[in-house]
Amino acid sequence: MPSPAAPTAEQRSFGMVLRRAPGHRGLDPFYTELLGGVERVLDRAGAHVLVHIVPSLAEELATLQRWSEHRAVEGVVLSDLVEEDARIPRCAELGLPSVLIGGGARAGHTVIAVDNGASMRDAVGFLVDLGHRRIGRVAGPATLLHTRSRSAAFDHAAAELGILASTVSGDYGAVSGAERTRALLDEHPDITAIVYDNDVMAVAALEAARAAGRSVPGDLSILAWDDSPSCQLAEPALSVVARDIRELGALVASALLEGGDGAVRSARPATVIRRASTRPPRSA
Repeated sequence: MPSPAAPTAEQRSFGMVLRRAPGHRGLDPFYTELLGGVERVLDRAGAHVLVHIVPSLAEELATLQRWSEHRAVEGVVLSDLVEEDARIPRCAELGLPSVLIGGGARAGHTVIAVDNGASMRDAVGFLVDLGHRRIGRVAGPATLLHTRSRSAAFDHAAAELGILASTVSGDYGAVSGAERTRALLDEHPDITAIVYDNDVMAVAALEAARAAGRSVPGDLSILAWDDSPSCQLAEPALSVVARDIRELGALVASALLEGGDGAVRSARPATVIRRASTRPPRSA
């Protein structure tokens, strides 16, 4: 069977491969919003994005290889970066332009810089300003570069502000959000606020906190990373570290259309939005 023809100007195609554990259903709210922003810009340019979900790095690399061989896409988006990320040199070997979400400047690759450190400092400062002095955090997977950036900023802000802080790692799923919440509260019952690295874990934590006999926000304040309808509709509504994720997606799409020129583009900083899930601790 002959390989598909290369995309024309009228049918430009780009790709994004997401790695998820077997049985994972659907897209996370973050990626739903991100792709909404990507598609909005690509649609106007007569282009589209192919999204492929795979269970392993090997299959992710194989997908990139296949796309390159068949000239199915003219560029790809790489997210959830890790140290020594095998996808980056593979794209370079394949001559496949790539746009990286996060990380520092890399020769030959366009980077969308996201200042996770500044946003985490703002999050900790927000809780400290409310009077919290014992703060926990349920982080994303520890291998991810953006998790490491947030962790370093969380620890630094805690030390600088003279508070006690504890971090455990989850996997961004609801089950891990609930389990890690219980673990934090069992090990550190004096915690009065917890920061979650995504909305899914934060929403799941509400029931876990109630089951542990903690009212939210009376006994425990909860702050989620990234806003979503789930955060807004939760009871109580969750305070969030909010980014314009659709705007981030638009920035990614613009970089794709420009062919991965090797530039570094900066995403707009996040802001903290206070809702009903945070308040001063009873002891304040």
